[in-house]
Parts: sequence; C-alpha cells; structure tokens
Amino acid sequence: MLRVIGKRLALLVPTLFGLSLLLFLWVRALPGGPATALLGERATPEAVERINALYGFDRPVWEQYVTYMGRLLTGDFGNSIETGRPVLEEFARRFPATLELATFAILFAVLLGVPLGYFAAKHYGRLVDHGSVVLSLIGIVIPVFFLAFILKYLFAVQLGWFPTDGRQDARIDATHFTGFWVLDGFLTGELDAAGDAFMHLVLPGIALGTIPLAIIVRITRASVLDVLGADYVRTARAKGILESTIRDRFVLRNAMLPVVTTIGLQVGLLISGAVLTETVFAFSGIGQFLASSIFARDFPVLQGFILFIAIGYALINLVVDVSYSFIDPRVRVQ
Repeated sequence: MLRVIGKRLALLVPTLFGLSLLLFLWVRALPGGPATALLGERATPEAVERINALYGFDRPVWEQYVTYMGRLLTGDFGNSIETGRPVLEEFARRFPATLELATFAILFAVLLGVPLGYFAAKHYGRLVDHGSVVLSLIGIVIPVFFLAFILKYLFAVQLGWFPTDGRQDARIDATHFTGFWVLDGFLTGELDAAGDAFMHLVLPGIALGTIPLAIIVRITRASVLDVLGADYVRTARAKGILESTIRDRFVLRNAMLPVVTTIGLQVGLLISGAVLTETVFAFSGIGQFLASSIFARDFPVLQGFILFIAIGYALINLVVDVSYSFIDPRVRVQ
C-alpha cells in the first residue's frame, strides 16, 4: 500500500510540472503581453517597459521559466501584486475558510444524498423515486450563483434567519488560531462564537453543496439499483437474512465504490464553485480572493492558487483510490 501511495505521489510531479508550464505560457500569451494586461488603460509604452523590467518579462521565455521553476522549488510562489504579500501566505490565510465551507457543503451533500439515493432505489418507480429524480435534476441545472442569491434574499434578507455575509459577526470578540472558526470556538469554549460562525456557513454551504447533492443522489440511486438486482442479494433474501444486514453488508458496501469516486471528484470541484459562492456571501476564502485577483490581473496569485488547488485535487483522488480496498474487499491494489 505504501509503495502504491509513493508511486501516485511520484506521478504528481510531472502533472504539476505540466500544469506550471501551461500556466506560465498562458500568462505570456495574453494579448499585448502580461504587462499590457496588468496595466490595462494605463499601458503606456513607458509603463509597459517598467513592468517588463520589474518582473523580468523582457528576458527570453525559457530563462523566465527556469527562474520561475527555481522559485517554485524553493517554495517561493511570488508576491501578490494587489496586496504585496507572498502568495503562499495569502493562500495559508484563506484556505481554512474555504476548507471549512467545502467540508460543510460535502457533509450536507453526503448526509442527504446517500440516504435519498438509497430510498429512491428501494422504492423504484414510486413517488419517492420520481421525486428524488426531479429534485436532483433541478439541483443540477440551477446555477450556483443564482441559488446563492435566492437563498440569501429569502432566508437572510427577508426572513432574517441567517447572516447575509461574512464568516462571523464583527461584534463578537472571538479567538482565532487554527483558521477554522467553528472549531476555534469549540476549542476555546467560546460557544457563541462557534454557533455564529456555523450560522454563517449554512447558506453558502447549502448553495455550494446543492450540485454535489444532486449528483450523489443520482449516482447512489443507480448504483444501489444495480446491486439490488445482483444474484447474491437475491440469494441472501432467499436465505432469510435480515433486511438490515442485507442493506449494510451486501447492498450499501458494494454500491459505495462509484459513490465514493463521485464524492472525491465533487470535493475537488467545490473549490471552483466556491469562487461564485464566496463572492455572493463575501466569505473571505480563496474563492473570493481568486475572483478579486482575476479582476485585478494578479497573475502570481492566479498561478500559485491554481497550483495549490491542483495539488489538493490530486491528493483527494489518491485518498479515494486508497479507500477502495477498505470499502470493497474484492478490490486489491497490486
């Protein structure tokens, strides 16, 4: 198992190398060059020349890439043009917020999606099944930003049940040291701060988790339907085995492989959805910072954050692959 994990991690190196090359070439392929794109309407010849000299854009492309890779290997992802702080520092400050939001969203999707998919399959062709299919289709077709605005308007503005934006009420003097504000509240005994931070998670978490919820419902339903028709399930019922045992040991466990794969992929995709959700709810994570960096043409941040997200996505896929052998004994990693 350790050797397999080592091989997967080794494969991550050429993947990130290729991604870094594509990102590097993308910045250099911008119309008029990165200096012109950065300066916008202020792109006078003198200003472009100063930016090119400052960031080394006037040197040969291969030399720029070698310098760029040398900095990456030493952990230097450059400084944000917008804030002036190191990109790695900006990511470390904002990643816990996005991870906290993504965790809430995927828990919301899994805890609702798997049971709904199972019951839809168990009651195939009935009202529960048709209702789950319709709701999952609605969940997939509604854009994240539109749902975020609807939730914010109804439950925050009109009803006042939840906060409208941010991660915590500014009037709460809370202690933050892990970056995960709900966890910080529990660790420090500041339960009011933990509760308020949790309430700030609910609406953006639901908006972010709706599409994964719909996909998990459909995948679980299809997978459970496939397993329910298997010979070993019919044999187990014929032997008089308890329905709860059939559900836990024969149906759910064998149906979980495609579901776990889907969950792993959705966790990675939550980062891209977080850009829109965090912007609508002014949630100070990497999604909101990425959105502002796009408008500010902050290329060091864009390149660095995309590389970080790619690393996280690859590690999630590794965890999913390793989990197969624990979920299904028939799967053996050679």
